[in-house]
Amino acid sequence: MTKMMKRWTLNGAGRDNLTLVEAAVPTPGPGEILVKATAASLNYRDKLLVDLGFGLPVPQTEPLTPLSDLSGTVAAVGPGVTRFAAGDAVISTFLPDWIDGSGPGTARDPNGRSLGGPMQGVLAEYVVLHQDWAVRAPRTLTGLQSSTLPCAGLTAWTALVERGKLKAGQTVVVIGTGGVSIFGMQVALMHGAEVIVVSGDDRKLAWARELGAHHGINRQAEDWVEAVYRLTGDHGADHIVETIGGAHLDKSLRAAAVGGRISLIGVIEGFEISGGFGPFARKRVAVEGIQVGHRRALEDLVAAVELSGVTPVIDAVYTMADFPDALDHLERGPFGKVVVEIG
Repeated sequence: MTKMMKRWTLNGAGRDNLTLVEAAVPTPGPGEILVKATAASLNYRDKLLVDLGFGLPVPQTEPLTPLSDLSGTVAAVGPGVTRFAAGDAVISTFLPDWIDGSGPGTARDPNGRSLGGPMQGVLAEYVVLHQDWAVRAPRTLTGLQSSTLPCAGLTAWTALVERGKLKAGQTVVVIGTGGVSIFGMQVALMHGAEVIVVSGDDRKLAWARELGAHHGINRQAEDWVEAVYRLTGDHGADHIVETIGGAHLDKSLRAAAVGGRISLIGVIEGFEISGGFGPFARKRVAVEGIQVGHRRALEDLVAAVELSGVTPVIDAVYTMADFPDALDHLERGPFGKVVVEIG
């Protein structure tokens, strides 16, 4: 095995602080695995990390490798490793400390340890992970496809299945056509739900319908809340995958069914959320913040992907050297996922 590798580093907020460097291939210690990377997928938080410093450790004492979502093959194992062997195909977990249950953290200090900020990320040719920070990759997917599961795929699964207890015949509204939204559509269809996709792009809505969405609403052409009422006979949405955040939450509260559920995921319109108390209280809507999910749920998602034959939607694949271009694509708004091919 080569002794040197390439990895991206970030020395502070801003594209000028992003550098592709040569580094020594790390050696796995006790309980650790060395993963030869195949691909890493991007999430909106990665753009916030690079451009605004969101998630950078404070203080930052060393360059940070960005991205959290890795697929690859175990190249070597350290002493005491029992979960994996050399040659196993694996994917990373987004929140390393969260194995199952309600997870670590306190009211004062909730869990903030995630790969790719503030912890070291995975955009490198070789990555060392503790054996507890990875799961077996789906046998039915390529490495490029598998890299999309750890954050976007798991977030949608947690919102609708792990926490939402989605049932066949319910109505799911997904906002937008990015990674989490398209996974939300696929997970909902997998469980027999009726899916409504809301977007400002007719072309993307047509793609969503080709993938199985039952309805598409162009939010630029009509009031999407009124359209949900019309499509559901005033029942509203049983589940809403809310990826915008901010004051947009008010629209989701109005669109939700009596006893409906809103999974609050995105921060595109800001970190401060707001909405009317009337629909929130009178419809007894459950609004839950979603922080991706735990390892056991990721293992459940892997099993579901294998059994269902679902294929993640990848909008574009970039080379390792073209990572800045991948960030630009993310900013333009992909349909599904943007992936960097590493090896």
